[in-house]
Amino acid sequence: MAEDTTTTESAPDEASDDVEEVERDEMREQILGQLVEAMGDAVVGSHIDPGRDLWVRVSSGAWGEAAEVVRHRMGCKYFGYLSAIDWLPSPFGRSMDSEVDIALGTAESADGDDGDSSGDGMQHGVAGGESRFQMLARVANVSEQGNQWGITLKADVPDDDMRMPTWTQVFAGADWHERECWEMFGIEFVGHPGLRHMYLPSGFEGNPLRKDFPLVARMVKPWPGIVDVEAMPELDEPAGDSPDSSPESGSES
Repeated sequence: MAEDTTTTESAPDEASDDVEEVERDEMREQILGQLVEAMGDAVVGSHIDPGRDLWVRVSSGAWGEAAEVVRHRMGCKYFGYLSAIDWLPSPFGRSMDSEVDIALGTAESADGDDGDSSGDGMQHGVAGGESRFQMLARVANVSEQGNQWGITLKADVPDDDMRMPTWTQVFAGADWHERECWEMFGIEFVGHPGLRHMYLPSGFEGNPLRKDFPLVARMVKPWPGIVDVEAMPELDEPAGDSPDSSPESGSES
């Protein structure tokens, strides 16, 4: 059953004044209910931001099924994007003050702010998570006039088996998105028609969007924005702009 769902409960008439009413979004609650009805226990987490958006996390094995359900049963024929995220705090920080960055990241994770934490410095955002890597995809139903809506789907990528079902048989536009994920994160998409490099040379080793991938360019030359910028030299004011040179400041004749 879905977890972490934002819902609204109407307080009874006799409720005390200190009971805070929770905002509801009945439309997105119904959408979530349809997905849960179709996928059952494969829906492992969810979050509703009333009036704005819906996030749903499905199990890794149900990632391919989720594409089928949202398109063919729920009418989400518009494919926005597909990508991945690495929740690991960067071991390099910002190069020049990495120890500070790592300490801050660990402290924020311990506080539990802005999402669930796995206990090892990783935060997974809304709808939770249990793995370092997660898939993200955005689809929308734009066919219902005046009642268009979208949904963001998430799924954990198993740490010991970084293979996920392809979405290309359901959304043709996922082709290049999955190629980019494979190239940048090292996630293999089972059933994809042709995983090959898009940006990097064929012999390139490593996955640049992984947090533990060393960006040598940042080590050789400090990244812009993390170094102190030298102040601009002050320009001498023109003689005519001096406060004492105004006509009103001259001596009386």
